[in-house]
Amino acid sequence: MLDADIEACFDNIDHTALMDRVRRRVKDNRVLALVKSFLKAGVLTEDNNREDTHTGTPQGGILSPLLANIALSVLDEYLHEPWRPGGTMSTAYLRSRRRVHGLPRWRVIRYADDFVVLVHGDRAHVQALREEIAHVLQPIGLRLSESKTKVVHMSDGFDFLGFHIRWKRKRGTNKWHVYTFIADRPIRSLKARIRALTRRKSQQNPKVVLIRLNQITRGWANHFKHAACKRVLNSLSHFVWWRVVGWLRRLHRWRWKDVRARFTSPDGRWRPITADGIALFNLAAVPVTRYRGDTIPNPWTLPTPG
Repeated sequence: MLDADIEACFDNIDHTALMDRVRRRVKDNRVLALVKSFLKAGVLTEDNNREDTHTGTPQGGILSPLLANIALSVLDEYLHEPWRPGGTMSTAYLRSRRRVHGLPRWRVIRYADDFVVLVHGDRAHVQALREEIAHVLQPIGLRLSESKTKVVHMSDGFDFLGFHIRWKRKRGTNKWHVYTFIADRPIRSLKARIRALTRRKSQQNPKVVLIRLNQITRGWANHFKHAACKRVLNSLSHFVWWRVVGWLRRLHRWRWKDVRARFTSPDGRWRPITADGIALFNLAAVPVTRYRGDTIPNPWTLPTPG
């Protein structure tokens, strides 16, 4: 598979090529003039100087994601063309014939400027497809990053949108499956945010800290709960608990017996850490729901006829 990265995508999009693609769908000259004005508006630097923008779309601009997708539609059209009616991979029979003749088949998964191409073939096929993609991106001013674009095997795994996806053997069996895990970078980022909120010398109100911790951890867990992450959530729950307890001990000068007196029930069971009615969110309690194939629900699923 091709784990691709476009070098400075938002900064290098060619304005002329982008406007040509916009004109294919938009015929109103007023709208076209507005889009062009947006592209040529320039950037205000930190020292209050204006710099002209000859290429690219402003990152954070309200139109930038849409314009970037319009520019990258050239990539979608090229890679999806063989799958359209009449294409060389449009039917199961044609795809099987390609396999018999040693030709590759592929699928692209793209989110904004992040994309991967899954290829049924060998390494030479992926390398050739990489060169073709680079040629397709060149007219719109984009190029693949030499250092970050890699050809990898599914058994080695790859990171995509914060997830680590890998083909591996199921423990205790000889069956191989594609698993979705949480990548290392989001875990490190979450721990850094928790450490920042529970610094040794922090004098913040515990209620305020718990509210913010709950917001961060609940949102993070709900985003990643569809991965194979039960062990990670248990580990992070343990990490958060000890960070908060350690911070409260330093803040209130508690000894360990004070912690036990406050957060254990009469029968010796630990209760949730609370402050002014706010309880610490338990990451380990988040239910993990994993989906495979076409079982993933979505809001566009058509109802089954009765």
